[in-house]
Amino acid sequence: MAAPPCVSCAAEPPFLPQAPIHSSSSSSSSSFSSSSPSSSSPPPPAPGSSVRRVSSPRRALRLLSAARCHTPRHLRQAHGHIVRRGLGRNPALLTALLRRYAAHGGAHIRAAASVFSELPFPPPPFAWNVMIRALTLEGRPLEALSLFYNRMAAAGVPPDKFTLPFAVKACSSCGELRKGMELHARAVKAGLGEDIFLQNTLMHLYLHCEGGDGLYAHILFTRMRVRNVVSWTTLVSGLVARGDLEFARAVFEEMPLRRNVVTWTALVDAYARNGRPEDAFEMFRRMQVENVRPNEFTVVALLIACTELGSIELGRWVHSYARDHGGLDGGAFVGTALVDMYSKCGSLVEARRVFDGMLERTLATWNAMITSSGIHGHGAEAVTLFREMEAAGLRPDEITFRGVLSACARARMTREALELFRLMLEEYETAPTADHYRCVAEILDQAGESEVCRLLEQLSADVRRALLVACRSYGATKAEALVHSIETSRRSAAAGVGVGGEWLLQDNG
Repeated sequence: MAAPPCVSCAAEPPFLPQAPIHSSSSSSSSSFSSSSPSSSSPPPPAPGSSVRRVSSPRRALRLLSAARCHTPRHLRQAHGHIVRRGLGRNPALLTALLRRYAAHGGAHIRAAASVFSELPFPPPPFAWNVMIRALTLEGRPLEALSLFYNRMAAAGVPPDKFTLPFAVKACSSCGELRKGMELHARAVKAGLGEDIFLQNTLMHLYLHCEGGDGLYAHILFTRMRVRNVVSWTTLVSGLVARGDLEFARAVFEEMPLRRNVVTWTALVDAYARNGRPEDAFEMFRRMQVENVRPNEFTVVALLIACTELGSIELGRWVHSYARDHGGLDGGAFVGTALVDMYSKCGSLVEARRVFDGMLERTLATWNAMITSSGIHGHGAEAVTLFREMEAAGLRPDEITFRGVLSACARARMTREALELFRLMLEEYETAPTADHYRCVAEILDQAGESEVCRLLEQLSADVRRALLVACRSYGATKAEALVHSIETSRRSAAAGVGVGGEWLLQDNG
């Protein structure tokens, strides 16, 4: 596994201010302001809108905290009115706008960054915290660390009790264990090491980051003066993720607090995925006795346990239970697990019934149905599903191609398989894996010589070379000879044309 990029070397996004932020008397917008659609002049308020009555910072704050400003459109209208009223540099209003834009996430993070750049220098810890958290939640934790926490420290802004937990969470998200340990040391020096929120976040860091020390996380846990249910759940879930089921179970049994659904599900899922389906159902029965309501993750863990047991009857019971308890079977996550369970337990009909009844299908759902069709020998159906998935606008990945190529291999569908292999290489630019090569080698070795020659002639040289690699790698000697023969003849023909062309030029000269 490649090491995560160094925080100090990470490139800063172009939309954030590179120069020091000016004071409130001379603050200026970042370069982002002129390029971002979110930070350009917000739309004027609609006729009759209540924002027209805002004439003071106090009224503007009331407007921003009102329910009608919870949508991005209304927020931009309010922002535009605040700017036009000359209130655009008010620190309290800028802070409120920052919080609102950051809460919407997505493209509005850029607008939040623009507002952040307008705050008096240096911005208060709250503003830094909002941006660190927003970028981390948006899947950009390295930017959160390299841009905000490093610059916050350089600006001499002391962290508060929220800054360090947000920064440590960013470290966990991008695997920056060393940076997280640095933050831990800084928290101890600053007298913030006893904060329960920070301690829980640090435990997650040590348990989930590559190279983290589970024993160190447990020592941190034992030294906590106060523990809440999050503390216990973090330790149990982390031990499960590290594969230490016995230790996780021991900690679980010691919990003095009421266990929540996350804690129960962590153990149910761990037992189901580690070949102990009976223990998974035992934990689920205890969970029911304690009146803890399951969630969709619990249901998926139980379906995995049913697959391990090979019991379609138990799987039907879990399906019925999920349907009768809050409609937990209605989402794509549980629906995909149901398709997989029914297929692996021998009922493709029930798998397809679940698939057809799903209102939302993810790529994983299509992959499960395509693979299931192939396993049960329905190659043509798998190819049809692949085409339907393309028509639905989803881009296939390597799992999709592995499933549909395996289906073609079982059904001896040579033409369709080679076309799909060509699509994978040329249209979707997906690098073949060993499984893909194995499938096409098997398909070519099973097919008739004349059919293979005819189909290979229609493929590009790059695809033929990839097929030659597949045949050589997996001992498809007959197919290898055919591919090699065609490649050789094509090269010879190309060389002949080249020589003839040169002669023609010489004669004309």
